[in-house]
Amino acid sequence: MRKWAFLIAIILLINTLSFTVDHVLTFEMSLIHAIPQTLFGIFFEDINHAVDGGLYAELIRNGSFEHIFSLEGWALELCEESIEVSVDTSNPIHPNNKNYVRVRSDDPNAEIVLINLGYTASPIRGGIPIKAGEAYNLSFFVRTVGFTGEVSVYLENRRGEKYAESLVRISEQIDDWMRISLELVPKVTFSNSHFVMRIKGQGELHLDMISLIPKNTWHNMRTDLINVLKDLKPGFFRFPGGCLVEGDSLSNAYRWKDTIGPIEERKPNRNLWGYHQSYGIGFYEYLLLAEYLGAEPVPIFNAGISCQVRGAEYCPVDELDEWIQDVLDFLEFANGPTDTYWGSIRAQLGHPETFNVKYIGIGNENWGDQYHERFKLFHTAIKEKYPEVKIVFSGPPSYEGSNFRYAMRWAKENDVEIFDEHIYASPEWLLANTERYDRYDRTGPRIMLGEYAAHAPGRQNNWQAALAEAAFLTGVVRNSDVVIMASYAPLFNRIGFSQWVPDLIWFDSASFFLTPSYFVQKLYADHTGDYLIPSEITNEDLVLIGYRYKAIYHVCTYNSKSNEITVFLVNPWPDDKSVKIQLPENIRTRKEINLIRLCGSLTDINNFDDYAIVPVHEKIISNSCGSFDFIAKGYSFNVLKIGLE
Repeated sequence: MRKWAFLIAIILLINTLSFTVDHVLTFEMSLIHAIPQTLFGIFFEDINHAVDGGLYAELIRNGSFEHIFSLEGWALELCEESIEVSVDTSNPIHPNNKNYVRVRSDDPNAEIVLINLGYTASPIRGGIPIKAGEAYNLSFFVRTVGFTGEVSVYLENRRGEKYAESLVRISEQIDDWMRISLELVPKVTFSNSHFVMRIKGQGELHLDMISLIPKNTWHNMRTDLINVLKDLKPGFFRFPGGCLVEGDSLSNAYRWKDTIGPIEERKPNRNLWGYHQSYGIGFYEYLLLAEYLGAEPVPIFNAGISCQVRGAEYCPVDELDEWIQDVLDFLEFANGPTDTYWGSIRAQLGHPETFNVKYIGIGNENWGDQYHERFKLFHTAIKEKYPEVKIVFSGPPSYEGSNFRYAMRWAKENDVEIFDEHIYASPEWLLANTERYDRYDRTGPRIMLGEYAAHAPGRQNNWQAALAEAAFLTGVVRNSDVVIMASYAPLFNRIGFSQWVPDLIWFDSASFFLTPSYFVQKLYADHTGDYLIPSEITNEDLVLIGYRYKAIYHVCTYNSKSNEITVFLVNPWPDDKSVKIQLPENIRTRKEINLIRLCGSLTDINNFDDYAIVPVHEKIISNSCGSFDFIAKGYSFNVLKIGLE
């Protein structure tokens, strides 16, 4: 409670502040340094059901019966005494998917109904969404032992009204697992349907890998969610974690080889966040996605250490070769020619061209000598075979304190190329630390800000958090000779299946909404130029309960392709600020200056029904030379696009 009271006191004090003086922004038309194209990217981790029930477009929950509770997601109806239903493991499709459903009946007229509710979070936002006239690919594996009968498959509502239906008759023995593929085309649009398999017959029927995926997907991924990622124009794509990579023990650490190939041969897993991963999206799909997004892939691998925060399990150093070989095999898979073993596997999957992976991360939020010793072994082996690949060193979970200082010192002494920092902090901390990277050693490692977010009171995705992030990112852009990558985290949250807040994008079975933080990240990604230019603003600092703030936060960049200057201005205070933009004497501007503004109350949030925070586009008329006046509204993030003649 004391912490909450402290935060509330700061917010109340901030809201009473009033900077009454005007501010003058000046800049020069000289180039300080190039801004890397990788600066703004995305970090994808299967947390909050970001994959299963999320980006992976599979609508059936637990279609392989591999969850810890093997019938999770399924309901049984109309069971009669003459019917036996069980989950069997004696003769699976593949050793990696050992569970399947066994139905046995002595009565040819007996029926059993299997019902899957999809990813049901609530009566409103759960279930299986369907659209009239759109095709859905249904498939399942079947095997029989003396079974004759039929399997009716359909989509229905809670009242039993059917929207699409198909019938499979079985009259002959099926000794080996056989995939049956059908197409369902609903007659109506409905947000909360159920999938039903009605089995009638005599004998023994085995079922597994039941799948329902919309035909209109991209590599079995939801196109609506793919598009909002594409709109971020990410320069890099970090995957698959995160703590997910570590596991809460080494037995459930993420192993990339388990995630490629036919879905029935992938080895599913219970992840660190406590739910089942089907690996319907695996390393191959992640590489395809990075390629489609135009982003540099940055895969992260386990360092032979499970999550240290949760009580680490360490692979003995003399047994580490298996983990190191996994990374080397991946690089052959991603970058090797097709006449190599893993390069040929990539080609068989449909991508003979290499993915040209340039970055590899070893470990996530690891620290201490145990990690450093293992990192050096990975580093030596990778550089020996792939000297061109840059290796990302994991910083600890903390961004301050003794563990962080020791890690950074070790990284400098051992010529680490890239250091991965994670910053989850209060809005006040971010506002007070926009100069953090000004002090970083330019001869030390480059920085990947692999995870960042403002955690406002209550961990809300509100405008207070996003506004602080906008201010902090002015320092990231200004120091982009040191910080070469930055990504918000986490990326996705499935309504009703949350393990972590806040998040960048929220979604349910059929729709999504974008948070204020999403729009902040997008404005930076859209409008940051390729060079930093020098700029100054008349300002005054304020010390408040140990924090030093600024009246206005800003950074200026130049886009050499469009011949534009972009000014990013953040006013985190309640009062409007008058800013005079003083142009250099030797340049002339186009008549109209474009302004994109985000503005609102600190507590404003976006949701499915209402977007309180969205970009607003305006025009400012300049006099083509000299200067012009601009009002930075209270609680606003402003992007000024100044075209040069």
